[in-house]
Amino acid sequence: MRRASILTAIGLVLGALLTAPATGQAQAATDYWTPEKMRSAVPVEKLLTAPQAGVGDVLAGLPEIIPAAFPSTGGPWEGGGDVVKTAGRVFFTMGGQNASCSGNAVTSANKSTVITAGHCVKYQGAFHTNWIFVPGYDNGNAPYGEWPATSTLTTPQWEAGEDMNYDIGAAVVDQVGGQSLTDVVGSQGIAFNQPRNQNMYTFGYPAADPYDGTTLIHCSGSTFTDFLLTRDHGMSCDMTGGSSGGPWFLQFDEQTGRGVQASVNSFGYVFLPGVMFGPYFGAEAQALYNEAQAA
Repeated sequence: MRRASILTAIGLVLGALLTAPATGQAQAATDYWTPEKMRSAVPVEKLLTAPQAGVGDVLAGLPEIIPAAFPSTGGPWEGGGDVVKTAGRVFFTMGGQNASCSGNAVTSANKSTVITAGHCVKYQGAFHTNWIFVPGYDNGNAPYGEWPATSTLTTPQWEAGEDMNYDIGAAVVDQVGGQSLTDVVGSQGIAFNQPRNQNMYTFGYPAADPYDGTTLIHCSGSTFTDFLLTRDHGMSCDMTGGSSGGPWFLQFDEQTGRGVQASVNSFGYVFLPGVMFGPYFGAEAQALYNEAQAA
């Protein structure tokens, strides 16, 4: 069975070095993204049509309020805390069309590292342009600024063959107003080679029906390991396209909105609706993170 007939993607891949735009290009990306363009950007999954990649649509939602946000198959995050600043929406141009994903600011040596999905930085041999991160995105508003990428990266496995096991991406963003990203919004921890099948929380900005990309959505629950085509984490979650690249957390504290990131929203099987998958953060993800934080 071909991947295209069974996979739909939303996620994040780590790894190989992308291009490093000059500061002028970073400023051009910021200038490009008006609130109107952000509102009209389509979920990247609508543009992913290559048969060999098998990436397409994503998942959806249902509201919870702390301390009752576990388990949840999807709904607006009403708990507050750090996650409402570290998580955000990602915007870029792909094949001449404006598109969106999700991402998250993580603790890093350069204070400027965002983790997202591989297909949110590169697809079909080309890296996306006009790439910016908008933490705490709110219906076209950027309460914590717009952060253009100076470089984007992905794993060698995604770079070479768009392997869904490694659908992880990273971006190093420019300073804004003389400040680094995590000095402004804070950061979440990140971990690798963690035990599988644990309870996790996932966040994102789904923009495909019934969502519109204006609100931070979350899912939470027990996870399992995919036994079909990947070795990814799986969780009951109905977020839709645009949530790709949003963070999965271990040890998430609903009161503080803090956790340890260990995956990203990546894909779903079309024959298994209401289930989201995210890549396991192993050695390849760690290498990507190290490369990004050293940039």
